[in-house]
Amino acid sequence: MNAPDRQKRLAGRYGLVDGIPFEMPINSEQSPALMAMFSIDADAAARLLPGGEVHPFRLWTRGLLVVTVIHYKITDIGSYIEYSIAIACTHGSRPAPRLLPAMMMKTFGTGQYVLDLPVSTEVSVKGGKGIWGMPKHQASLDFVIGDRWVSSQYDLDNQMLMRLDVAKPGTAWLPINMGAANYCAFRGMLMKSFIYFKGRLGLRIFDARGARLLIGDHPRMAPLRTLDIRPEPIAAGFFPSTQGVLDDHFECWFITEPAQRMAPMQGLESTFPLGQSQAWLPAPARALDWESTRA
Repeated sequence: MNAPDRQKRLAGRYGLVDGIPFEMPINSEQSPALMAMFSIDADAAARLLPGGEVHPFRLWTRGLLVVTVIHYKITDIGSYIEYSIAIACTHGSRPAPRLLPAMMMKTFGTGQYVLDLPVSTEVSVKGGKGIWGMPKHQASLDFVIGDRWVSSQYDLDNQMLMRLDVAKPGTAWLPINMGAANYCAFRGMLMKSFIYFKGRLGLRIFDARGARLLIGDHPRMAPLRTLDIRPEPIAAGFFPSTQGVLDDHFECWFITEPAQRMAPMQGLESTFPLGQSQAWLPAPARALDWESTRA
């Protein structure tokens, strides 16, 4: 796996952070994942990004919404689902040129800014949010491998917030071994974390039938409705199985604004009361005929 040498040197050592035990490296095994990218209004996306140093990645004139769902089956903190809703982005003092950051990722700090990150378990919230600053919260999630679609639904407050269906590929033909950067806002800081993963991907590009995205009416989804999300996916894919490493190294910077922020950003008070439960909430209320209905 294309992970830093430090993670390889740490193998077999142990950490205890915020009371959560970790065997190094912090890895996952046998974890299926689905993903899709959709075209969005880049200027509207810029208004959802904090401070002045994270900017939408522009594919020609528009940005990208990236939805990735991973069913982590084997980890240090048990099995859980993670449902990432993010905007592809760059990091720097000014917006990057179009397209080039896809080829020069380190130069432009290319990654994704995570808007929302529901997970299945309390312990995943405590670790991911308290240590890496990820916007995790517990929600009802599922990961369903059907006859024609691979699908994940996100429910909260007994409402459907989002469902992503990815067309089930005939084969996972594309080997992937890469790293990715996640940007998140927490405690008034911009947090940058790194994940490395490998697996074989069944991928469709510019195929209108490759994925379908359904967004519910819950207030938490209101920011997404400002983005002019095009229904046809730019890309969509399914990994039947992945291996991953979450780097224990991360970076952070103060988020600054032109004027004094009146209300503080959510901070550690939201994580220190949490325990380490691996229990899941009840599954989402999914329609029985979800595979045959249009999103």
